[in-house]
Amino acid sequence: MTGPVWINGRQERCIDVSDRGFQYGDGLFETFLIKDRTPQLWQQHLARLRRGCERLAIPMPAASMLHEEALVACSGMEAGVLKLQLTRGRGGRGYRVPQPMEPTRVISCHPLPPTLSEHRHNGVAIRLCRTRLGINPALAGIKHCNRLEQILARLEWNDPAVYEGLMCDSEGFLVEATMTNLFWVRDGAILTPCVDRCGVAGVARDWVIDKLRSWGERVQVVREKPEILLQAEEVFLTNSVIGIVPVVSWQPHRHWSVGPITRRLQAAWLS
Repeated sequence: MTGPVWINGRQERCIDVSDRGFQYGDGLFETFLIKDRTPQLWQQHLARLRRGCERLAIPMPAASMLHEEALVACSGMEAGVLKLQLTRGRGGRGYRVPQPMEPTRVISCHPLPPTLSEHRHNGVAIRLCRTRLGINPALAGIKHCNRLEQILARLEWNDPAVYEGLMCDSEGFLVEATMTNLFWVRDGAILTPCVDRCGVAGVARDWVIDKLRSWGERVQVVREKPEILLQAEEVFLTNSVIGIVPVVSWQPHRHWSVGPITRRLQAAWLS
C-alpha cells in the first residue's frame, strides 16, 4: 500500500480482524482511474457496485457519501488509481450473516503502473493459463473480493515479458485475462467473451462495446475456445486503469500488429 487509506471516512490503515472481508472475502471492490484529481467513469463503477451489493445482499452505502469520500481521497493526486472496497463488516466466527449489517468502506490511492504508456503504444504479450474459472452464474459479472483463481493463474509465470494470462472456464471457453477483459477483431466484427457464467463484466469492457456500437461497428459477445484467436486480425485488452492495450504476441502461437480499431479506441478513451 503506497498511498493514504480511508476506512469508513477516517484516515487510518487497520481493519478489525473480525471484518468479514478479511475473514471470508465477503465483499466487493471497484478500481478507478484518477485523472485530474477525479475518479473516472464514476457512475458506471457505482452501478456495478450496486449490482454486486444486490447480488450479495450487502447494504449499499449512500452514493453521495461514497463520492464525497472518493473526491477527498483523489484531491492530492493528479493521476493515479483509486480502489474502493466494501465488505459486509464485522461478524463472529462462522458464515451466518450478522444482523444488523454495518458494511466497512475502504478507499485507498495508488500510483499508475510505471509501464502503462509503453504498453499502450507498443503492445504486450499474453499467455494461456492452466488455471480455470469455476462456473457460477451467481457471482458472474460482479467484482467480488474472492480472487483466488486469478491469483493461482498469476502464479503460473514470472517472465516480465509476458503481461497477461488468458483464462478459460472449466469447460475450456475463453472468459477473460487475470486482470483484464479480452477483445479481438475478425472478419469485420469485434468479439469479446461472454461473462454470464463467470468472470468480471468490466466497466471498460462495457465502455468499449457501447463506443463501438455507436460507431456502427458489429460487436459480438461469444463463447469460443482459445484457438479462435489464431484467426484474429487484431487483439486488445481492457480495464478501467490501463484503458485499451494492444496485444502483439500470444507466445508461442501468434503475433499481431497494432490494428486500426485498437488505435481508434485508444484515441477515444476518456477523451
